[in-house]
Amino acid sequence: MKSIKPFPSFKDKNVLILGLGLLGRGVKDAIFFAEAGAKVTVTDLKTKEQLTDSVKLLQPYKNIRYTLGKHLESDILKSDLIIRNAGVPSTSPFLKLAQDKKIPVDMDESLFAEFCPCPIIGITGTRGKSTTTTIIYTILKNLYTKGQVYLAGNIQGEATLPLIKIIKPNDLVVLELSSWQLQGFATKKISPQIAVFTNIYEDHMNSYSNMESYINDKKNIYKFQKKTDYCVMSKDNTYTVKLAKEVKSQLSWFSAKDLDKSWVLKMVGKHNRENAAAALAVGNILKLPQNKMKEIICEFPGLEHRLEFVKKVNDVAFINDTTSTTPIAGKKALESFKSPLILIAGGATKNLDQKPFARAISKITKAIILLDGTATDELEKQIKFEGGADKISGRYNNFEEAIKHAYALSLPGDTILLSPGCASFGLFANEFDRGHQFKKIVNQLK
Repeated sequence: MKSIKPFPSFKDKNVLILGLGLLGRGVKDAIFFAEAGAKVTVTDLKTKEQLTDSVKLLQPYKNIRYTLGKHLESDILKSDLIIRNAGVPSTSPFLKLAQDKKIPVDMDESLFAEFCPCPIIGITGTRGKSTTTTIIYTILKNLYTKGQVYLAGNIQGEATLPLIKIIKPNDLVVLELSSWQLQGFATKKISPQIAVFTNIYEDHMNSYSNMESYINDKKNIYKFQKKTDYCVMSKDNTYTVKLAKEVKSQLSWFSAKDLDKSWVLKMVGKHNRENAAAALAVGNILKLPQNKMKEIICEFPGLEHRLEFVKKVNDVAFINDTTSTTPIAGKKALESFKSPLILIAGGATKNLDQKPFARAISKITKAIILLDGTATDELEKQIKFEGGADKISGRYNNFEEAIKHAYALSLPGDTILLSPGCASFGLFANEFDRGHQFKKIVNQLK
């Protein structure tokens, strides 16, 4: 049983939201503290214009003031608490200033976890976090009977901290946790009661100095667990198999092989069988009925922007896989289809090895159309090196023209796949913007 600490009062305290962001979590945190009677300051390096939608949602609160387009030392120095957005790097001089002045810095999820009265199921990994998290939530929502089930963490638009007002000891909270959010757990030396580690692949090398520091952040999901807690790890990933030796809690393995041929999933791709197996392992820990879980998992439609079927135009299928922001994600997407593939890929760099993606492109696709970006030169070079030069059919900085070109190349029975294998910055606000634009353009095709 968790020991329950009452959540502290922030009435009349100076709370600084360091990084408002565009995805809605920072907004919900600002509202949470404003409603708790704190004097809230919101600061972000983005300008007021860039944050128009977020700022509009905060207008009703008279106890919120703003420093936008910059951070100020004076905001840091007068704070009683700083809530750091996951997008603010741990190396920020403003965080160092706070540390030097012994001003507490917290993150939404870890502050919540410290005072959460019920068990937390936390999910991390390089790929499959959102899908695995949502399958687990869907299973529990349907089959867990002792209390309510809540979904939060690194899910678009969902802030975790506001849940503290409604959560009860018999409830369950399912949190998707990025490597940056897990930095907050390290500071507090806490880990979720059930930790799920989907896999590790190379990612975010534009933000981390090396793989080791990236993996070290991920490890916080199990690092502070007790012997009575559970850690669910992938048997199909070399990194997680190695890391499992460090786990002190009760270890539970999962593999795509856990689902025999009778499990016919709506989601395509072997990687989604791995995600489903991870969710099943959590259900087994909670002793939920196998036959009911099978039903829910097989019916699960997958998530928006992840190998999402958009529509067929003249028997050509359009698939939106915009959250493929790493070469390994692009490779796995290509391996998920049997039909002839026209791929739209390329974009901004994360300093990752493009070779495996380029090899798969050269072997599997019928044609590839490239989107301009800081990673695209290297991707194009590697495709040519792997013998796929004749597959390259143009390079665009206009998304609509790229999609229309792909469609012009297609024949009935083909699949046009947006799976960039690269980050979205440059042509798009973020990967979700890229996915929404893709769907909008596809839906207008005749």
